[in-house]
Amino acid sequence: MEKIDALKPVIYQLLPRLFTNYNPDPEPDGTIERNGSGKLNLISPTILKHIRELGATHVWYTGVIEHAHTPDYTRYGIQRHNPHVIKGKAGSPYAITDYYDIDPDLAVDVDKRVEEFERLVARTHRAGLKAIIDFVPNHVAREYASDKLPAGVEDLGHGDNREMFFSPTNNFYYITRQQFAPEGVDLGSGPDAYVEFPAKASGDDCFTAFPGKNNWYDTIKLNYGYDYGDHTRHYDPIPPTWIKMLNILRYWTSKGIDGFRCDMAHMVPVDFWRWAIPQVKALNPDLVFIAEIYEVGLYRQFIYTAGFDYLYDKVNLYDSLRAIETANHSAATLTSCWQTVDGIAPHMLNFLENHDEQRFASAQYAGDAARVIPSLVVSSMISTGPFMLYAGQELGEPAADAEGYSGHDGRTTIFDYWSIPTLRRWLNNGRCDGPLSGKEHWLRGMYRRILTLCNSEKAIREGKFFDLMYVNYDNPRLDPHRHFTFLRACGDDLLAIAVNFSDNEANAEINIPAHALEYLGIPRGNVLATDLLSGQESVKTVSDSAPFATHIPAHGAVIWKIRKSKIK
Repeated sequence: MEKIDALKPVIYQLLPRLFTNYNPDPEPDGTIERNGSGKLNLISPTILKHIRELGATHVWYTGVIEHAHTPDYTRYGIQRHNPHVIKGKAGSPYAITDYYDIDPDLAVDVDKRVEEFERLVARTHRAGLKAIIDFVPNHVAREYASDKLPAGVEDLGHGDNREMFFSPTNNFYYITRQQFAPEGVDLGSGPDAYVEFPAKASGDDCFTAFPGKNNWYDTIKLNYGYDYGDHTRHYDPIPPTWIKMLNILRYWTSKGIDGFRCDMAHMVPVDFWRWAIPQVKALNPDLVFIAEIYEVGLYRQFIYTAGFDYLYDKVNLYDSLRAIETANHSAATLTSCWQTVDGIAPHMLNFLENHDEQRFASAQYAGDAARVIPSLVVSSMISTGPFMLYAGQELGEPAADAEGYSGHDGRTTIFDYWSIPTLRRWLNNGRCDGPLSGKEHWLRGMYRRILTLCNSEKAIREGKFFDLMYVNYDNPRLDPHRHFTFLRACGDDLLAIAVNFSDNEANAEINIPAHALEYLGIPRGNVLATDLLSGQESVKTVSDSAPFATHIPAHGAVIWKIRKSKIK
C-alpha cells in the first residue's frame, strides 16, 4: 500500500450518529429510543475497507465530541441538558458540552465511550486510512460543563467576572444585567425553564441577550482576548482561553488522531492559531489542521501566518461550480477560481457536499446525481489539494426527507436521530452488499474511478496545471459557457481533461497554445491516448497548429492520458 503521507488527501466525511443507524423507518422528530443512533463500534473493518476502496485516504468523523443532547445519561455521570436550548432531539454537533468526552449517543457501552473511540481510530489506521475529528474553537453549548476534565485543568467559565462584558481573563462575553431571552424560542416555564443570567453572547457574534431563532442561540461565544466593544486585542499575557483550548488540542492528539477540522476557524484570532498550531504539531508533525473559512481575503493569512495546512474553498470554487449548475453561470468563471488561489492551490480543500451544504442530487441543487461528473472532475482534479466527499454523496443521496428539526431543505440533518436511506440500503447492516439501482451502481463506480485516479495518476497527485480556456474563448468547436478544459502533467505523463456541463454531447476541437507545450515539456505530434473514464483508445494530435479533437458526453468528462515519450 502506498505511503498515505505521499497521497493527495481524499477525505470521506461521515456523522457516526447517522452513518451506522440502520433503522428502516425513522419517525420525524423521533427520540433516540424510537429512531436509534449509529454507533462507533459499528464502523467496522469491512465498512472502512469499502471507504478506502472508494479512493479515500482520510475519514472525518463528524460530531464525535460530546454535544448538547436530549437523552438522560445522568446515571453515567453525564450532565442532563435542558431541551429548550437544544436544536432538535439529537442536538447540534457544534454545541459542545464537554471538549474532553465522546458523545454518549455513539457508544454501545456508555462507560467505555472514550475507549470505543480509541478502538475506532485504531481500526481506521489498520484500514490504511487516517482519522480526522472536529475541533470547535469558536463556541460551546449554553450548558457547557466538562465531566471528564483532566486533573489540574480549569473548566471554561471558571473564575469569570460576570459583571463585565469583556475581561481578558474571562472565557465568555457577558451581556451584563440582562437575562437571556432569545426571540421566538420557548425557554420553558417552571422548574424546567432554562434561565441564564447574565446572558452570554451567542456563537455567531451576536452580542445581545435577544438573539433570534435563526441565530446560533444554542451556543455561546468564546473569548480569546479580543474586545468586540472597542476592538482592542489583549493577547499578552496569554489569555486563559488560549491555554484551555491548547490543552484540548493536545488531549485529542494524544488519542492518535491525524488531524483537526477546525469549525469556523476565521472567527478565532489568527494570533491564537499561530501560537497553538506549532505547539500541537510538536507532538505530531504529521498532524493536519483544516480550516472552515469563508473569507477569500483571509486565505493567505490563515496559511502563512496561522499555519493551517488546508482551507475550505467554499466561496470560490464550490460557489462557482454550484452557480454553473443551478444559475446558468458560465464555465469560463472557473478560470478566475484557480487564479484567485494561484500559488496556494495545494492548500485548498475542494468539495461538492458537506453537512452544511445541500446535497448535489437534492431538488434544491442539481436534482439529478448523474449530472455531477463535470463538477466532480473539476473539483477533484484542478489541483493537488484535498478533495472531500460526504457520506452518501457517492450514491446520489437526495436528502428528500424532512427529519424533524431539519425540514425539506435539501440537507441531511445534523440535529435529528435519523438514518440515511441510500447509505442504509447499501451498508446493509455493515455487510456493504445491499442492492443498488443501476444508476446508483454506475454513480458509485464513477466516484470510485475518479477518486482513485486522484492518487493513481501522478499528474493529478503532484503535477502541474495549465488552463486551456484563454485560447478557446473564440473557438467555434468549444463552448466556453458550458465546457472547461485543462492539462495536468508530471514527468512523462500528460492528461488532457475536458468537461461538459451541457445537456448536449459535444464533439470538441481544443486549441493548445505553444506556451502550454513549452511550459509542460510536451513534444508535437500524434499519439495513442486512453480516456481514463471510458477506457476508449484513440489517436490524438498534440500540437499548437492543429486542434485536439474529442467527444465529451453530456454532463460528462474525458481524461485523455498521454505518454509524452510516445508522441511522434
